[in-house]
Amino acid sequence: MKTINEKLEKLKNELKNRKVRIMIIGLGSVGNYLLDYLVSMADENMEICVVGRNEEKMNSDVNIVKVASLIRGQNKCQVKINATVDLNDIKGIEHAIECFVPDIIVNSSRAYSGLKYGSISWKTVRAYGIWSPLSIRYTKNIMEAYERTGSDAIVINTSYSDVVIPWLKSAGKAYPDFGSGNINHLVYRFKLAAGNILSIRDFWNIDITFAVAHFHDVCISKEGHTEGVPMLIDMRYHDSPLPLGIDKIISNCNIPMPVDAKRNMMNASSNFEIIQAILGAVRTGKKTKLHCPGVFGEIGGYPVIIDGSGESPRAYIDETVFSLEEMRKKNKESIYLDGIENVQDGVLVYTNELLQKVLPVPKPVIVHDAWIGCWGYLLGSYVSINDELIDYRVHGKNVSIGTRNRFYYKILYRLQICYCLFKRSFF
Repeated sequence: MKTINEKLEKLKNELKNRKVRIMIIGLGSVGNYLLDYLVSMADENMEICVVGRNEEKMNSDVNIVKVASLIRGQNKCQVKINATVDLNDIKGIEHAIECFVPDIIVNSSRAYSGLKYGSISWKTVRAYGIWSPLSIRYTKNIMEAYERTGSDAIVINTSYSDVVIPWLKSAGKAYPDFGSGNINHLVYRFKLAAGNILSIRDFWNIDITFAVAHFHDVCISKEGHTEGVPMLIDMRYHDSPLPLGIDKIISNCNIPMPVDAKRNMMNASSNFEIIQAILGAVRTGKKTKLHCPGVFGEIGGYPVIIDGSGESPRAYIDETVFSLEEMRKKNKESIYLDGIENVQDGVLVYTNELLQKVLPVPKPVIVHDAWIGCWGYLLGSYVSINDELIDYRVHGKNVSIGTRNRFYYKILYRLQICYCLFKRSFF
């Protein structure tokens, strides 16, 4: 797997003679918004391929974008559909990449479409990180297929990149180059809030350098505070520090926002911003500062420069304001509140605070996963998944309660679980 700078250099050389090819994997709300934004660029030197498995829905979604953009006079790029790809099938993903040979791949897929992990866990557990395995699932498959093809495409990941990308890297697997959203959403909330408070009309010219993980994007957006964790942030307007305390800005970031699929306009816009920065660097020598989660396999979010002004385009973490170690420390503090203590050697280490939600497992309870499921249900953080995600081998030395087939044991065990749940809940 090439480095991001090697990929940028190759892309710069190849786009001198051909169109750029962008692949969007997953045509849910994020993918649909992103497709619309890309087509609206009216770029004749762009080809787009959308990948999924629901042909009827994909045709419908693509056609509305095509017709709407044509009305606006913007339908100038080619859009292809590959509706044969199940993201559980690595060979199918591999074949799609080989057929289209993309320069940029955007993963906007979700293991369970429409399932809002954060809404389920926020109020009672406040630990989005517990959903990490579901966020990893499709990204891992895509990157495995990517590696098999020998692709040099630049990969952008939408699904919880703060943890997903560093997990893939720590496990020795191929990993996306950029994550989108999260920290980036918060940066622009800050700009809008500061601009409104100080009556700065061109608030987009406020310059922010910031490092924080997913938890604070959600906490500040929902509640207007930092959960007691001081922010690592620098805010300037025309090179001068803003005459405004960060706490006041943070409190003004809690603004009404949609909670349905319309919210994904932000996620799609973050993907679009990264693509624009890449194309600007390799086509016109532009230099852009972004804020991305998981970049270079780092935990949390960082300020990133994509710079095409030199002889060779390059991307790097911006350390002009804060050192990398300062930013790593702050991201660790932030991601800890998401329930993630560390990501190391392919292992997600959950925090003691998260584990204490279910531990200790009462002694009468033999099947720990049944206990975790029941307790999660009582906490309001329970989702039933019908897919088989693990293999379970039944053999003669099984020691679980399932080997006791007598009706008496089945009734007794359920009564024991109910008793323990009642005791834990009220005492």
